[in-house]
Amino acid sequence: MRRPRLPRPTVRARLTLAYALLFALSTGLVLSISWWLLDRHLARTLPDATAADAMADVGGLYALAFAGSLLIAAATGWALAGRALAPLRRMAGTARRVSGERLNERVALEGPRDELRDLADALDGMLETLSESFDAERRFAATVSHELRGPLTVIRSEAEVTLADPDASPAQLRAMGEAVVEASERTDVLLEGLMALARSRRTLLRREEVDLAPGARAAAAAVAEEARVADVRIRVQAGSAVTVGDRRLLERLAANLVENAVRHNRRGGTVQIETARHNGDATLRVVNTGPPIPASEAERLTRPFERFGGADGRGAGLGLSIVRAVAEAHEGRLTLAPRPEGGLTAEVSLPAMPT
Repeated sequence: MRRPRLPRPTVRARLTLAYALLFALSTGLVLSISWWLLDRHLARTLPDATAADAMADVGGLYALAFAGSLLIAAATGWALAGRALAPLRRMAGTARRVSGERLNERVALEGPRDELRDLADALDGMLETLSESFDAERRFAATVSHELRGPLTVIRSEAEVTLADPDASPAQLRAMGEAVVEASERTDVLLEGLMALARSRRTLLRREEVDLAPGARAAAAAVAEEARVADVRIRVQAGSAVTVGDRRLLERLAANLVENAVRHNRRGGTVQIETARHNGDATLRVVNTGPPIPASEAERLTRPFERFGGADGRGAGLGLSIVRAVAEAHEGRLTLAPRPEGGLTAEVSLPAMPT
């Protein structure tokens, strides 16, 4: 039969024991030295019997003083340990109260700038980050629900209206089928974008040398027909720009930038694609000649489902969100700069492979 485990002493009890032991050692040393000195002095100045009686009396007083002092030290240590650990109890209480629905809790510890204050501030910072992250996820989920509801509503309404008409003609059935296919394609584009965004936000599982130049040329080739129809010219200057990361994600990054530049352009416009090594970074720059964009709108375009000037029926508003997430996953950055004459300069800077 196994014996039940005894409860482990608390940190407060261990600190109190440490204080008491330290006090006992220091006080015992002082009393021992004073006992030895007093014994030598009395041995030189008093008869042996008298000195022995005096030392016996002093020994009793020393023992009483030692026990009383040790008791006072333990009580004082218990109080001091409780006071020192109070901020930790406060932090633990805050952590226990925190949940997905109660992320507004903060320790807000005041007092001297010491290690416990630094720990409390770090915990508050973590809770603030979690709160912002949860809020962003809620907004993202709400937006996803809204975006998915659109094509699903179209599919359902088209089917219900057509099925409700027993005399629907083949032309009506064909129109219904075309609407359903179009809505399904929109849903597929949205889901594909969401999957890419989710993959780009995780820790990179694959790391290899990747030159951004082939990905840029491939992205330009993939949208060549779309650019021809839209009367948009694509120019590519693909210099070597080698970084380390996930090849598929970096190819998706280039494809999204180029597609965005072609689709949000004007007839007769251009798209300039450049890759290069600059100041220790591997850079991919895409410049287009689209409509003028206010500087205040540029940063907003990197948020999921944000589209400048409203939706145009193409894409799901995730392109630049994916680009930014991929860049950050590779310890890089995305910079958007509106051009005074219209259009946007999008530049991704990633740590270059050491030469």
